[in-house]
Amino acid sequence: MKLLIASDLHGSSYFVEKLAQRVEAEQPDKILLLGDLLYHGPRNALPELYDTSAVAKFLNDRKNMLLCVRGNCDTEVDQMVLEFPILADYCILELDGHTLFATHGHRYNRENLPPMGTGEILLHGHTHIPENGTCGDIRILNPGSVSIPKMGSRNSYMIYENGTFLWKDLDGEVYDTLTL
Repeated sequence: MKLLIASDLHGSSYFVEKLAQRVEAEQPDKILLLGDLLYHGPRNALPELYDTSAVAKFLNDRKNMLLCVRGNCDTEVDQMVLEFPILADYCILELDGHTLFATHGHRYNRENLPPMGTGEILLHGHTHIPENGTCGDIRILNPGSVSIPKMGSRNSYMIYENGTFLWKDLDGEVYDTLTL
């Protein structure tokens, strides 16, 4: 299975259009979104071309491809305009023999690990900073942010396919890789 993994869209139609171009180029089987889809939140400046209706349309048009978890900026009012579930705090996926705990990151993260076994993977967004690291025996991965990257990082997403994670910018350039 080929997954496109993205987080922290924050209602930017400009960057979601760029993500749409990457979806077209990548042709993933599924898109895993790690939360903060529509609202920008009180700690973030308005992202470029803030248009939650356009972002909702992009997402609704791809609803059959989406797996989503709730971010700290996602609420029931967002769920009312989206045609797919977004309010789960996490999801657990088995990928090529590896357990992946996908969440937004505001509850479960490097400082507050969920119950996980040796060699399992915690995948989260929230920080807007890409990560490819470990905490003890747990692998911690973060795709960064599609629309509001922080700490000098790129607007980015990840691809998972055949045991390999690729971190890519919105031009499709690979800037980090992890093979399990």
